[in-house]
Amino acid sequence: MAAVVVFDIGETLIDYGNPLSWVTLYRPALEKVDRVCGLGLTEEDFLSAIEVLRRYNTRLYPRTKEVSADEIFQEILNGWHRPEGSRDSVKREFFAFFKQNGPRPYPDVPEALTKLKRAGVRTATLSDVAYGEDSETALADIREIAEFIDLPLTSRDIGWRKPDGRGLLYIAEQFHEDVQNLIFVGNEEKDVLCARAAGAVSVLIDREGRRPDYGQTYTISSMDELQKILQERS
Repeated sequence: MAAVVVFDIGETLIDYGNPLSWVTLYRPALEKVDRVCGLGLTEEDFLSAIEVLRRYNTRLYPRTKEVSADEIFQEILNGWHRPEGSRDSVKREFFAFFKQNGPRPYPDVPEALTKLKRAGVRTATLSDVAYGEDSETALADIREIAEFIDLPLTSRDIGWRKPDGRGLLYIAEQFHEDVQNLIFVGNEEKDVLCARAAGAVSVLIDREGRRPDYGQTYTISSMDELQKILQERS
């Protein structure tokens, strides 16, 4: 069996039911923030916040250096001329909008993680957060499967986003393993590139049968297929 298996979270372990880019959802999310927090936002306020969110949208403007949600939402609040004291509630309600359907593990995930645990395979996560979301709240999304993850991490913990490979190098160091013994499972090109940058094994999970070629070592359509790869590399 492989020494360590690392997982991306969103659309790999957890189904959020949201588009990968949140651009079309900015307005309804901000309207919820306005309603719940009682801010009385103007049209100009909505537009200024949307502009800030667009600038920090990594699908529009890729970056590898991570920023914090506090930094992003403070910039939004400054544009609204609002006191800093409302930042936490604004931030909380914004992210809650995108989780209102309840993040849930894909059906094949709990059994796959159970098998890894039984086999003594160590596990970690390495997931880029949206708009600098705090790691604590982002990792709450995996609470149903948290018992199976030995080292849960996000880009906020590392300070770098994929495809930068430093997160995987950090995980290898924490487990006292050669990074070549890490298998990284993700659903996007940046996950594959991250694994390649670090020197780890890349596994692309392609649940929709798109069959993209990002240079991954393996492609699977279900977590059930992960066992075969582990046996092959043992």
